[in-house]
Amino acid sequence: MSLLTLGRLGITTSLIVALSTSAAFAADCGHRGALDDRFCDENMDMVADTPKDSSRWRNPSTLVFTYTPVEDPAVYQDAFADFQRHLSEATGKRVVYYNVHSNSAQVEAMRSGRLHIAGFSTGPTGYAVNLAGYVPIAVKGYENEFQGYNLITIVRADSDIQTMEDLKGRTVAHTAVSSNSGNLAPRALFPALGVVPDEDYKVAYSGKHDQSVMGVLTGDYDAAPVASDVYDRMVEAGRVKAEDFRVIYRSARFPTSAFGYAHDLHPELVEKIKDAFDSYRFPPEMQANFDGADRFFPITYKDDWEVVRDIAHATGTAYTERGLQQLAEREAAAAKK
Repeated sequence: MSLLTLGRLGITTSLIVALSTSAAFAADCGHRGALDDRFCDENMDMVADTPKDSSRWRNPSTLVFTYTPVEDPAVYQDAFADFQRHLSEATGKRVVYYNVHSNSAQVEAMRSGRLHIAGFSTGPTGYAVNLAGYVPIAVKGYENEFQGYNLITIVRADSDIQTMEDLKGRTVAHTAVSSNSGNLAPRALFPALGVVPDEDYKVAYSGKHDQSVMGVLTGDYDAAPVASDVYDRMVEAGRVKAEDFRVIYRSARFPTSAFGYAHDLHPELVEKIKDAFDSYRFPPEMQANFDGADRFFPITYKDDWEVVRDIAHATGTAYTERGLQQLAEREAAAAKK
């Protein structure tokens, strides 16, 4: 079909160019794996390669950074203020914080080019990698290992629920559709414990881990699977009291939120960003916010996110455009409740 014919069909010039460019990228890619058609993965590390065409490399004067919306975004804007200053010094660029209020919105922000550097929650990291060209390079950690967390199931201390099977017939708060510990891992792991979400108990999406915890405390939910690190921070900050809850289940360890950058940033800028993460040491107040972690520990998506991808596959979660659309729809529906 000619460009003239496409124009007569009402397709705009910009879209014609985008379609043509996309086709050229597709023809020039030897391997992309599960990545969107806009990206290439010829080194087979499961993340998008730097574009071959240097005209596509971005070198913005201002870098936009954000952290996953697992709790109150304003809390983390303050928590990362010192790191933003370090990142600015390392790159020679202004760094601003971008507040996001849902996982799908954060993925879309990087996909559209509005977001350059980010910390994505464990579960949504796969969407960001496949659909937004996100390259994870680190998680919060210590000198010899990264910081992990467990999926825990909490109930009120005075609840008659003693085992996972006691959840049958109850209302249980999951956090968000894309959340690893708040939804995907429970769906993959709980059946072996004698309880199937949506079949044995009613799932109510709270939106965030801290909202699940508070909902259990107030009696809105009978129980909730949440990330142990979020729960522990709430206890340490005095937002809730540990004696008001009981933990009836604790999983094996998962990696925490991934930090990384957009794949199409200029390679020289990428090296400065990597150096900033590698050289930064958390000040005492930041260590207090993140369970004693004192640095960013290097990881790879291919190796360190394998268990997360396995859980996603086991639950039928697809890191595709349609999957992201469904995620956005479910997050919007949950926000209205």
